[in-house]
Formats: sequence, structure tokens, C-alpha cells
Amino acid sequence: MTRIVRIFSKLLSWLAARLPLPVFEGMLTRQIQQRAAALPADEALRFLFRLDAELYALQGPLAVKYNNGVHTKHRHTAYHDFFVERIKPGERVLDIGCGMGAVAFDIADRAGAIVHGVDLNVESIAEAQKRFVHKNLTFTVQDALQLEVDLPYDTVVLSNVLEHIHERPDFLRAAMQKTQAKRIFIRVPLFERDWRVPLKKELGVEWRLDLDHKTEYTLESFAEETLAAGLTLTHLEVHWGEVWAELAP
Repeated sequence: MTRIVRIFSKLLSWLAARLPLPVFEGMLTRQIQQRAAALPADEALRFLFRLDAELYALQGPLAVKYNNGVHTKHRHTAYHDFFVERIKPGERVLDIGCGMGAVAFDIADRAGAIVHGVDLNVESIAEAQKRFVHKNLTFTVQDALQLEVDLPYDTVVLSNVLEHIHERPDFLRAAMQKTQAKRIFIRVPLFERDWRVPLKKELGVEWRLDLDHKTEYTLESFAEETLAAGLTLTHLEVHWGEVWAELAP
């Protein structure tokens, strides 16, 4: 069987390199359709969902490459506006888990805030310092779970970060206490974004957007966790399968 798989893989690689792309796509599609049609419905769905997960994992890095190093979701979903429009000039903002710094830069540049972005990933911070330079903006390598701050902040930003953390209410409570912030902006993915998500989970197929996600939220679970952290919801929007929320202690 292993030898057959190797031969088939080489044949596919040969065809992929030589056939016109529309022809190759059509051939693959027909093969997938035929295999799915030969399976019971549950197995066919598992088969298709596994393929879907593999393709999704390929699309993200290519979207970054296509958009010159910044994922196209930043401009397609315009989620930066949610933060920028609610932060005032001169506010001290801590962006926890800032990644490559695109959101932090927009808050500093467009809102006129003084922003400090922190992230555990050394390469992300190096890229942020190189790509996003602004007089009101600094970046440092720091573990969000062992947060150290030397000055109070007005606002904390958690943009697609909370879902990566295990003890989330404890983390939120500690972050607010350490920063002495008056409010926190949170953006997280919704479990309820698509009917396929609960179906994937029911069939035992990977359903998360990212394998590092410890959770993906329902509106109820988001409310429960933030309430357990001692936070009061002051504003909530749902867009693009995500919760965008403002909360206060």
C-alpha cells in the first residue's frame, strides 16, 4: 500500500506540473466527487471536511503572501476600525498578543493613542519593529501569562488572543488588575459562525479555525467567562463570525 501511495503521489505531482490548471482542478474535483459518492453520508462528510481543513490551512499563509506580509482579513473585515474609533488621542493602550503589530500601529497612527504591543513570539515582534514604526508605538517580547507593566494603562486590547488561553477568566482578571485599565476590547471567534462547525464536531472532525484554540465561543459562553472575570459588557457587535466587544471592570 505504501508503494502504491508513493507512485500515486508522484503521478499527481507530475500531472500538477504539466496539465493546464483548469484541467487539473477538474480532474481532482471529479475524483473527490466519485470517492465521496461511494461512501456512507457520515464518512463522506468526514472525508470532505478533512480536505476542507487542509485547504483552509494553506489559504491563510497565501493570503499573507498575496497581501505583502499582512493577512487580507485586516482590510476585508475592517476590524481595526472597531478599536480605532473607540480609543481617544493620548490614551495609553496595551495590545496583548499584538502579533506583527498591524492593529497596534493603526491605533497609534489613526487614533493618536500611545500604544505598547507585546507578544511572546520573538519573530513577530522583530517584524513589527521593522514594519510598523511610529513615535507613539513600542513593541516588546513578553509572555501574556506573566505580564509585567511599569505604568497604568487606560485600555487593553485582546484581538484574537483570548481563545488561545486556558484559564481565561483568571487571565482577564489578572490583566485588568496589573494594568489598572478602565476597559478592555476583546475580539474572539464564534463557534456559531457556520452550520458546518457543530456538524464537524459531531462527526469527530477538527472544527477549530486554529489547532491552538482552547475554545471558540458562543455568545452565552463569552458572557459567562467575562462575567466570571468580573467584567461588565458595555458594547458588543457580531461580524464575520466573530465577537467584537468592549467591557469594563
